[in-house]
Amino acid sequence: LKMRVDDFSIDVADDLSSVKATFQANRISVLTAMKDGRDDYGTLSDGDKKKILGNIADDVLNSRRHPTITFESSSVREQGSTRTVSGNLTLNGQTRSVSATIREEGANWVTDVTLQQPDFGIKPYKALGGALKVKPEVRVSVRVPKS
Repeated sequence: LKMRVDDFSIDVADDLSSVKATFQANRISVLTAMKDGRDDYGTLSDGDKKKILGNIADDVLNSRRHPTITFESSSVREQGSTRTVSGNLTLNGQTRSVSATIREEGANWVTDVTLQQPDFGIKPYKALGGALKVKPEVRVSVRVPKS
């Protein structure tokens, strides 16, 4: 599945020494299904998306009990044109250490992080009689304007 968080804040220190982010777990949109790493538009109806979103909010992210997802950095290391940010991610009420390599792309800072859902007490999602499955590893992409 390809989803988007619609309500979030990311605060980066002016000297780039720290990052703090908050994402609202109940403000997520389902955009499309994915097949073999590519967008698979047309697979999901609006009704499918609504049902999936409800299941994700209730059964996967437990957004009523855990309405926010947070990240707070513990270190930021510059390595040439990239930065490695390490810190604590709290998702589904469970906190784990994560690291991400951040790179510059034009006017943005960009990263892709792979999370293991079971590490956060999340059972990978299945829908449509098992025809739609989310793997245990989920790629999260973040793009933040530099200014």
